[in-house]
Amino acid sequence: MTIMRRHCTRNNFTRRDFVCAAALGAAAAAVLPRDVSAQAARPIDRPIPSSGERIPAVGLGTWITFNVGDDPVLQAECAQVMAAFFAGGGRMIDSSPMYGSSQSVVGNGLKRLGRPEALFSAEKVWTSAAANGPAQIEQSRRLWGMERFDLLQVHNLLTWEAHLETLFAMKAAGRLRYVGITTSEGRRHDLVEQIMRRHPLDFVQLTYNVVDREPEQRLLPLATERGTAVIVNRPFRQGALTRRLDGEPLPEWANEIGAKSWAQLILKFILSHPAVTVAIPATTRVDHVRENLAAAGGTLPDRDLRERVAAHVGAL
Repeated sequence: MTIMRRHCTRNNFTRRDFVCAAALGAAAAAVLPRDVSAQAARPIDRPIPSSGERIPAVGLGTWITFNVGDDPVLQAECAQVMAAFFAGGGRMIDSSPMYGSSQSVVGNGLKRLGRPEALFSAEKVWTSAAANGPAQIEQSRRLWGMERFDLLQVHNLLTWEAHLETLFAMKAAGRLRYVGITTSEGRRHDLVEQIMRRHPLDFVQLTYNVVDREPEQRLLPLATERGTAVIVNRPFRQGALTRRLDGEPLPEWANEIGAKSWAQLILKFILSHPAVTVAIPATTRVDHVRENLAAAGGTLPDRDLRERVAAHVGAL
């Protein structure tokens, strides 16, 4: 569907815009098939070590991309992205109170799509006041329209000791399934390591990709040792990595693992590390959702090809 954004702006919303938004909402619902088992290609899944539950290896991030406010057209576009994600076999959607309107946009999309049972909800607590954590979590739950979250994470380790105490108590009471922590852009890895060693975390979320490889040294091996699932954020460096490679020819040997684009090659590199459970690229485009999910199908690089990928991208 082609969208004429000049007719559908937040400051000039007309009846035509309403029709445009309504059409997008219908299209979003149509992307979700009645029988998802009929879809041909499904992403590989990985076990969550603490439970054995399996989850598709590509999720959906919402940082920036879902921060669209109350614009009905942009909200409908996000619903289309979510519809394509579920139709392609995706499950994990990750958000945070830090992400502006992203939580309410996720909630809007879930409502449009009839609250797909496949959803694996990953949220965060992000407040410097420990006493405000429970209220923030409750607000997040209302925005999503959830009875409970699957995973709650302490966002960027903010007030992590108090918030972890809250999350572990929620898990013990049956109000939460999994507990985790997050960091990004290579920050505070020493503290992440300390927390991983001291606490029985179900998940750790961090930045890892073909150029950000520091986690390979300590955090990824430690995750395997401790039985902690790994969520990879910023797989494309918020698009900077794929933009840098735009225009460069994809090496012919990428065909050996079925990579048809730089984005797929990068995701295959990430997912080929045995400690990685799921990567969560964020996008505003349905075609990119499908491309990302397809990267988790077929062959992944072996150790030699991983190094070849990293050397090739590094040389560019």
